[in-house]
Amino acid sequence: MIGTLVNVATVLAGGALGIILRREIPERFKSIIFESVGLATLAIGVSMIIKTENPVILILGLLLGTFIGELLKIDEYLDAFAEKIKRRLGEKESKFSEGMITAFITFCVGPMTVIGSIEDGLGNPSIILAKSMLDGVVAVMYAASMGIGVLFSVIPLLLYQGSIALSASFLKNRLTEAMLDNLTGAGGTLLLGLGVSLLGIKKVKVVNMLPSIVVVPLLTVLAG
Repeated sequence: MIGTLVNVATVLAGGALGIILRREIPERFKSIIFESVGLATLAIGVSMIIKTENPVILILGLLLGTFIGELLKIDEYLDAFAEKIKRRLGEKESKFSEGMITAFITFCVGPMTVIGSIEDGLGNPSIILAKSMLDGVVAVMYAASMGIGVLFSVIPLLLYQGSIALSASFLKNRLTEAMLDNLTGAGGTLLLGLGVSLLGIKKVKVVNMLPSIVVVPLLTVLAG
């Protein structure tokens, strides 16, 4: 699981650099950076959705996953967790929760995360190490626009990637190309929702859609 630990370290390093830069950036430029991050998130989401193998499975998976997320009230628990950390730190940053959630979803919804974590669990961290460098760069941009919340995205990141790495031997021979393509499409849809929220177009409860990342691959298996 060495790759996941390095990934956590690069996000922390990139996020710390972003926060330092944020302090030096004039206030009038911060909104420009934030909007740029929102547009980039939209672009990444669209590029991932194009890879969807089966749109019907994607739609059904998103509906079922969101329904599960709403029942479990994931967004409420995650917001409460973020608020608790803010109080402990005495942090007044308004985008704390947004930064943590946006960073986590961006770092963890792609196929590189799944395949890389499996390989990491089997003793080959090369994919996750490559991903770590990319995540470090993204963390700089995110922290510069959304603040210290980005640093705390490493908590769900560690839990998510770590659990996949620990399940590596079970998952290795069960993932098909169709499952990964549909998973990529689901992840892209979540990023699209994030981009819409970041740009202030509409507040999307993306966190409650997270179960779809599990539901979509399962539906792909059931569809044969």
